[in-house]
Amino acid sequence: MELQFLGTGAGVPAKHRNVSSIALKLLDERNAVWLFDCGEGTQLQILKSNIRPRKIEKIFITHLHGDHIFGLPGLLSSRSFQGGNERLELYGPVGIASFVRTALKVSQTRLSYELKIIEIDKEGGTVFSDKQFKVSCLPLDHGIASFGFRIVEADHEGELQVEKLKALNIPSGPIYGKIKRGETVTLPDGQEINGKDFVGEQKQGRTVTILGDTRKTKNSISLADHADILVHESTFNKEEEKMAKAYFHSTSHQAAQVALEANVEKLILTHISARYLTGDIIQLENEAKEIFPKTKIVKDMDIIDIPFKDEGDK
Repeated sequence: MELQFLGTGAGVPAKHRNVSSIALKLLDERNAVWLFDCGEGTQLQILKSNIRPRKIEKIFITHLHGDHIFGLPGLLSSRSFQGGNERLELYGPVGIASFVRTALKVSQTRLSYELKIIEIDKEGGTVFSDKQFKVSCLPLDHGIASFGFRIVEADHEGELQVEKLKALNIPSGPIYGKIKRGETVTLPDGQEINGKDFVGEQKQGRTVTILGDTRKTKNSISLADHADILVHESTFNKEEEKMAKAYFHSTSHQAAQVALEANVEKLILTHISARYLTGDIIQLENEAKEIFPKTKIVKDMDIIDIPFKDEGDK
């Protein structure tokens, strides 16, 4: 599981930062990619990565400001020409269906795949769930319907310790399935073994929280509760709290306060204004670290690995 940041800028594209889009790469987990927001130029950023548009299974839109959605029509259209024949699900605030359907209709674009659009109720809630993942959302505070998403992975069963079985000369076959299920098995020589002794420890599933643009709000903390990764906007520095409030955004300090109160493992800052140059970026990160040391500001194309908790502690 990885996050790749295709666009980390705020408002308008800049030479060094494209506008918002984040790819959650679930290639090992389900051979798929989920996008969060799709600002202008997202498909060009995808060309710089190893992401294949046909692998994009779901797109989640946090809110309907242009820097988060203007790349959608182009990406949806191009996917048809890049081997994307399987259904794609699009989640977003009320109005996302009208925006997409109108763009496709006016441009006379025909998709080669089924596009299912799910508009999110203003109160949020669970928007997707299967045996592997649950995705829920809550409204944020941005002056327009804006959501934060919490992605929770199911726990992983322990792995069968095949080498231990081979050391006991236990041949592979249906018996391995019984041992994997933790059953007590009688071997041909009469020896009994407990399957639980040959299965590794269960791994706790990972949690990723990706917030849309917002002021600091209690829902941000709820969504981020004990998350492995929190992705939070940082549009303003700590001295610009009044301006952040006026424009319904957050400061570096406010993002760090959310991370601290939510007890997250790591804070990732994005949605950086083009007015901030290299030295300013370092300052923003250091400001957040004053409150939450495990903070990183990302730049376009950065990849953040999301290890299991036991692996991250090594």
